[in-house]
Amino acid sequence: MDFLEKILVEKRKEVAALPTAERTNLHQGYPFYKQVKANTEKLHVIGEIKRASPSKGEINVDVDIISQAKKYQQAGVSAISVLTDEVFFKGTIDDLQTIAQAVTVPVLCKDFIIDERQLVRAKNAGASMVLLIVAALSPERLKELYQAARTLDLEVLVETHNAEEMAIAQAIDAQIIGVNNRDLTTFTVDIQHSLDLAQPDDGPIYISESGFVTGEDAARVANDYHVILVGETLMRASNPEATIQELRVQRHD
Repeated sequence: MDFLEKILVEKRKEVAALPTAERTNLHQGYPFYKQVKANTEKLHVIGEIKRASPSKGEINVDVDIISQAKKYQQAGVSAISVLTDEVFFKGTIDDLQTIAQAVTVPVLCKDFIIDERQLVRAKNAGASMVLLIVAALSPERLKELYQAARTLDLEVLVETHNAEEMAIAQAIDAQIIGVNNRDLTTFTVDIQHSLDLAQPDDGPIYISESGFVTGEDAARVANDYHVILVGETLMRASNPEATIQELRVQRHD
């Protein structure tokens, strides 16, 4: 069984136990798409709070998440991604709520979302954005969850891994499309994956996710992508602020 399917088996059990809830957070959230579109001269960075992963094991489980998030914000990230999966990434929805209350940038709920109850939970915890993974959903279910998220005033990062999934994301008029450089079946990472899937700059903003360590890595995708998402590198960095500054390279539209 590949990593993604293994995760989804556990996620279905988790979601089955989730109570139905109503939206209580009426805040529209901090804008991400508009912010990125209005500032295209430099590569944007989404800094991720990531305690552990299925492939790397423990990364930084004892991190002070408030301190880490504030360092990200002070260094100029455009959003903060928070892993909320407990079994495989050692995150919680409480992590997201804690961080959302401490920062004034968009917070992305990074999880394997398969049900509307997860969207309401994310919104109520303070998320401005949620992740929907094309590989984890049928095209019909992806569209339903995308529309449900938008109704909740959540922006949506639609994550793709190949040309077929990219076409599915574009077909639902996703405004924010990610290319994950990590193969979700093997968890190997290659930035070249983003270069192979680069799209014309004609509306959506495109995010290259995973594998970025240096400014040189960031420069490889800067002309084709508006944003990079960086987790493990920042979680291991002794000076995450300096690392973020290095990754925010110039772009040339």
